[in-house]
Amino acid sequence: MTRLYAALLAVLAAAVAVIAAALLVQSALADGDPASDYLISQQVFLPFNAKISTAAAGELTGLLADSKQKGFPLKVAVISSRYDLGAVPSLFGKPQSYASFLGQEDYYFFKDELLVVMPNGYGLYKHAGLPAADKAAIKALPAPGTAKGDQLVAAAVHAVRVLAARHGLTLAAPSNRKSSRSWDRIEIAAGVLALCALAIGARLVLRRRERR
Repeated sequence: MTRLYAALLAVLAAAVAVIAAALLVQSALADGDPASDYLISQQVFLPFNAKISTAAAGELTGLLADSKQKGFPLKVAVISSRYDLGAVPSLFGKPQSYASFLGQEDYYFFKDELLVVMPNGYGLYKHAGLPAADKAAIKALPAPGTAKGDQLVAAAVHAVRVLAARHGLTLAAPSNRKSSRSWDRIEIAAGVLALCALAIGARLVLRRRERR
């Protein structure tokens, strides 16, 4: 019985997590600045309507996790269109202005460096003031020149590596093999939870029949 109740709690927890994620997306879409919501709890904001592969997204998030672990926490907002800016579409095409805007929006949640990537260039912000060498390193990068998802994310990956190298860090790219294994574990866990839910439901039905 204890195991059944534990399984039921696990299923309920998974359901709550899914609902919470859906609500977060809805609230972000309704917000004046969606990226500010995501970056409170995550290191990266990715475009809503751009087609970004799991591999590209995984590489960027993996590099940011490694950078944070090595002592250089960095937030990144990848913006491919006006739609990603919510109620401030006028800042599209102005990566530095948007970086300053976004950094000030989330001032109470993080004060480390913030990188904004747009098709026409990059923006960099830090409340306490940016190191001149960081600013120069980003300014020297060629503009991505594309709004396509994976290519824009690849530009963000390159910019993150450049900034990390400026701080004496070599970031480790997560291997595709490890990523696929992680997804396999998630899929297996989801399958187990589904089977537990079915088993619990069947047991409850049998009990009701026995009582009758």
